Amino acid sequence: MAHLRRIERQRQLRDLLAQSPLQTDEELAQHFGVSVPTIRLDRLHMGIPELRIRSEGIARRTVSQTTGLYRPDTVGEILDLDVGSSGRSLFDTDRSMGFVRTGVLKSHYLFAQADSLAMAVVDGDVVLTGLANAKFKQPVMAGEQIMAQAEVVRTTGSRWVVLVVSHVRGEPVFRAKFVVFAMQRTSFDRGGITE
Repeated sequence: MAHLRRIERQRQLRDLLAQSPLQTDEELAQHFGVSVPTIRLDRLHMGIPELRIRSEGIARRTVSQTTGLYRPDTVGEILDLDVGSSGRSLFDTDRSMGFVRTGVLKSHYLFAQADSLAMAVVDGDVVLTGLANAKFKQPVMAGEQIMAQAEVVRTTGSRWVVLVVSHVRGEPVFRAKFVVFAMQRTSFDRGGITE
């Protein structure tokens, strides 16, 4: 009897994660009335990866579907992305990115991650940053991990305003408001970008 309950739970778990893949093990355990280790064993038995890997897979598929951003052009790894609304990226810096004497991260790395994320949340064939109002709130040491969160504040035609806030260990270190333009490739014929 317990074997049949487990098989049915696993079938329902697979269906539930197919519909809503970003549920945590804790949420799934509560839903099925079992322990978190039981859910982990069920996932392992069925070959379903943990939440972090599932969310990275969704982000990769989403990024590959957006035409304005190509993976090699991004700084930081996109963790989740809701095109037209919001997104998050993670950037693992290393010591080579800092100033030799102080070890402080060079500011253009913070800016590049935020700019990449701002462009990623905008939907368009060609996405370009037109204006940025940036504030560096505190120094970051090279080797730190930076989490950036973007939110679309408003859109007017092809003009998007995107707010990006970057954190290190939960503390805000950088904040920027980007004005990003989304255009069709055909509007760039004279600039060398064509269909």
